[in-house]
Amino acid sequence: MRWPLTVPVLSDGVVTLRAHAPQDVDPMVEMAVDPQMVRWTAIPTPYTRDMSEQFAFAAMPRGWETGSHRGWAIEATDDDGRSRFAGNIDIRNKPIADIGFALHPWARGRGIMARAVRLAVDWSLTEGGVEIVHWRSHVGNEGSLRVAHATGFTLHGLVPGMLLERGAVLDAWTGSIRFGDAPFARTAWAESTVLESGRLRLRPFTDADVPRIVEACSDPLTRHFLAALPHPYTAATARAYLDDCVWQAATGAKVTWAVADRATDELLGNISVMDMLGVNAEHGEIGYWLHPDARGRGLMTEAVRTVIRHALDPDGLDRRRLVLYAAVDNPASNAVAVAAGFDLYGTQRVAERLGDGSYDDLNGYELIR
Repeated sequence: MRWPLTVPVLSDGVVTLRAHAPQDVDPMVEMAVDPQMVRWTAIPTPYTRDMSEQFAFAAMPRGWETGSHRGWAIEATDDDGRSRFAGNIDIRNKPIADIGFALHPWARGRGIMARAVRLAVDWSLTEGGVEIVHWRSHVGNEGSLRVAHATGFTLHGLVPGMLLERGAVLDAWTGSIRFGDAPFARTAWAESTVLESGRLRLRPFTDADVPRIVEACSDPLTRHFLAALPHPYTAATARAYLDDCVWQAATGAKVTWAVADRATDELLGNISVMDMLGVNAEHGEIGYWLHPDARGRGLMTEAVRTVIRHALDPDGLDRRRLVLYAAVDNPASNAVAVAAGFDLYGTQRVAERLGDGSYDDLNGYELIR
């Protein structure tokens, strides 16, 4: 067993980063075999106790000695007041570094990792010879994205085929942080706050919604008025869309809700407020679609009215102006706009490409707070 002599102890009074100790091994193994850890990381599977010992007492000391891999155990206090192992965090390489982190299940959802990342990044950029720290995660790993968002990483986007894990080539979400960057969120996360009306619950999407999304986005009428939808529209397409909605929420660009039946929670449709950044920082565009079996009952009008209230509320999305666009030959969508209280402000000629390759005029509606 090799004991590193140069591991700095870092603390913000709530979370402490320190060298690994023998009592960390059992919780490290528990963390390593947790289903979420297996799903979102390259942790070996099957995993053994010897692997934790090698990581903590051989790989980590060697990394500190060479400066190639500086890592800490995360320690925090649980609900019973015990100070205990909460996870791992490491900064790899210099002056260009990347960060890796993982939490034991007991420690999740408490803001512990954001504190740990701030401590590790600050030390790396001020004392560790690092000029930039890169963050990468599997596309879809919302927990990791929330940590990067909360700790001030600039979110760059999706890089295809950036990760190779367990023999699989995976797309990655990416971000970075440099010295002088504030270690706090750059934009507000556009949360899909649960909203309710008489018949509807607007909520975040779940994996259980995927089959209904596929049905709706494969429907001929949907495809006619949303010509950009991929074809064929598969379960993988739907999951990629949901992942993109999470990313757009993290950047503050778009908030998206599943429109669900309030009694059964069955997915009925989709509604979003889009284009909320840049010159549109006080604006937003409403877009939507309905599953075929939900049409003709006034459900989307009800959903749009619900979103309008939230979008214009200073304690909600705090928008000053909302717009909605509908193809002239789409009477249902135009009826929704009018019923929801939008005013027609103009028509763009041959502006909307339809699913059959033709072009339709596009009505523009607005609503001012």
